[in-house]
Amino acid sequence: MAAPSHDPTSVPAWAALQQHRQALTPDLRGWFDADPERAERLSLDLADLRVDLSKNLVTDETVTLLLQLAEQTGVLERFAAMLAGEHINVTEDRAVLHTALRRPEGAQPALRVDGQDVDADVHAELAKVYAFAEQVRSGEWTGVTGKRITTVVNIGIGGSDLGPVMVYEALKPHVQPGLECRFVSNIDPTDIAETTADLDPETTLFIVASKTFGTLETLTNARLARAWLWRGLSAAGALADDDDARRDAVARHFVAVSTALQKVADFGIDPANAFGFWDWVGGRYSVDSAIGTAVVIAIGPERFAEFLAGFHAVDEHVRSTPPERNVPLLMGLLNVWYVDFLDAHTHAVLPYSQYLHRFPAYLQQLTMESNGKSVRWDGRPVTTATGEVFWGEPGTNGQHAFYQLIHQGTRLVPADFLAFATPQHALTDGDADVHALFLANFFAQTKALAFGKTADEVRAEGTAEDVVAARVFSGNRPTTSIMAAALTPSVLGQLIALYEHVTFVQGAVWGIDSFDQWGVELGKQLAQQIAPALTGDAGALAAQDPSTRSLIDWYQAHRA
Repeated sequence: MAAPSHDPTSVPAWAALQQHRQALTPDLRGWFDADPERAERLSLDLADLRVDLSKNLVTDETVTLLLQLAEQTGVLERFAAMLAGEHINVTEDRAVLHTALRRPEGAQPALRVDGQDVDADVHAELAKVYAFAEQVRSGEWTGVTGKRITTVVNIGIGGSDLGPVMVYEALKPHVQPGLECRFVSNIDPTDIAETTADLDPETTLFIVASKTFGTLETLTNARLARAWLWRGLSAAGALADDDDARRDAVARHFVAVSTALQKVADFGIDPANAFGFWDWVGGRYSVDSAIGTAVVIAIGPERFAEFLAGFHAVDEHVRSTPPERNVPLLMGLLNVWYVDFLDAHTHAVLPYSQYLHRFPAYLQQLTMESNGKSVRWDGRPVTTATGEVFWGEPGTNGQHAFYQLIHQGTRLVPADFLAFATPQHALTDGDADVHALFLANFFAQTKALAFGKTADEVRAEGTAEDVVAARVFSGNRPTTSIMAAALTPSVLGQLIALYEHVTFVQGAVWGIDSFDQWGVELGKQLAQQIAPALTGDAGALAAQDPSTRSLIDWYQAHRA
C-alpha cells in the first residue's frame, strides 16, 4: 500500500473537534439527568461483550465529530486494506495479517497474499501444532527416559512471552490436570534459575519461541535450559556422557517456534518439531499463532479453537458493523479524544478478575510498542500527541493503591473496567456471596468516578468544615465498563482482538505505522557493543561515553 501524506490535523473534523472541546464543559451528572436514555444509547454489544461507553466525557455531538474524523482519515478503508493483505506496514514493506490467524477453515473468499494461499498456510501450521499438543496431552510424547511431560517451559520474550503467559494465566481453569506451564523471558539468570529450580528434567519440555532463532535473551536462556537438562539427566543417571545421548535428550525435551530451521537443527531441535509463523505477524499480535503452542498444550486444541473464534467474531464486527455501533472504532476514537483534546497521558485497564492479572502488562506492549511513534507513515513528524501509557492492576488491589490519583488527582486518567457476571469460584463468606461483593466494588468505582461527591453532600454527612474539601470528589472521571457472562476462551479472544483494533484505530487516525517497532532496536545494538567492555575489552570500554564508562567501572569494582 502506498504511503500518502497523512496529517489528521488537516481534516475538517479535527478543527471542529477543537472548537467543540473549547465549548464543552464535562458534566456527567447533568448529562445523565437530562438524558434518561444515555446509558442505553451508549451501551453496545460486541459478540459476548457488553460495553458501556456512557460514563465517557462525550456528548452526541462529540461522537458525531469523532466518527467524522474516522471517515476523513480513512480508518475503515485502512482496516479493509489490512484484511486484504495490502502492505500497510510501510517501513518494512509487509502485509499485516494477524486477522488471518483466526479465519475459519474454508472462509470465503479465500485469502491469497503475495502469491501465497494464506488460509492454507495458517491451517496447515495450526494442524501441526494441534497434533503435537495432543501427543503431549495424551502422554504419547515422552521425555528421553519415557516419562510423560508434566511441565512445559516457554522461553521467549516480548510477544513470545507476554501473550502466552497472559492467556495461560487467564484460562487456568481450562488447563489439563497434571500439566503446568511456566515462562522464562528475562535474561537475568535469576529467571531461568528460579523457574527450573524445582522441576524434574525427565518430565520437562521446553518451547523456544524465536522467529529468527537469534533473539539474544531467548537463545541465552535456551542454552542455559539445555545445560540444566543435561546436568539434571546426568545426575539422575539418565544421560550417557556422549554427544549422541545429549542430542537425543534435546530432541525429546525441546521444540521450537521458529522459521530458521537450520539454526533450530544446529541447537539440537528436530526441525520437524519447529512450528512456524510469518513475517506478516508482529510479535505482539502473535499469541493466536504457533507462539501460543504452550497454551494449546495446556488447554487443548478444542478450547484453543474457541479462543480463535472469539478473535474472529471481533474482526467480523469491525468489518461489518456500522460506525456508530462499531465498538473498537468508537473506543479507539475515544482514546484519540482523550489524548489529543483532553491532554490525557495515560490509560488504566482495571480487570475485576484475578485471572486477568497479566492483561494490563500484555496491553502495554500491544499499545505502546504499536503507537509509541513520533513519525508518520509518510516519513514526516507527527502533528499530534500519539500513544498513551497503558497500565493497571486487578481490582480490588488497585483500589488500595493508585485509585486515589484517579479519583482526586490532578491528572485525567481514562480507565477501562472489566468484569464477569459468573465467577470460576463461587465462594461464600458465611451467607455472603463473595463474587457479588467483589462486583459491588466494580460498579461502585465507576459510579464514584463519574458522579463524584459534592461539598454539600460531604457536609450533609456531618463532616467538619475544615476537612470538607479533602473529601470532595470532582467526578467527571471517564470510564468504560466491559462485561461478559464469564471468562471463557472465546471471551478472552474477544477482549484481545478488541484492544488490537482499538490500537489500530488510533494509529490509523494519527497516520502512524502501528506495526513496526524500530524503537526496540537501538538498545539491542548498543548492548552488543557494550558487552565486551564488561569482560575486560579496554577498547570497547574506551569507546563508551563518560557516564557509561563510570558506571561500568563501578560495576567491575563491585562485582563479587
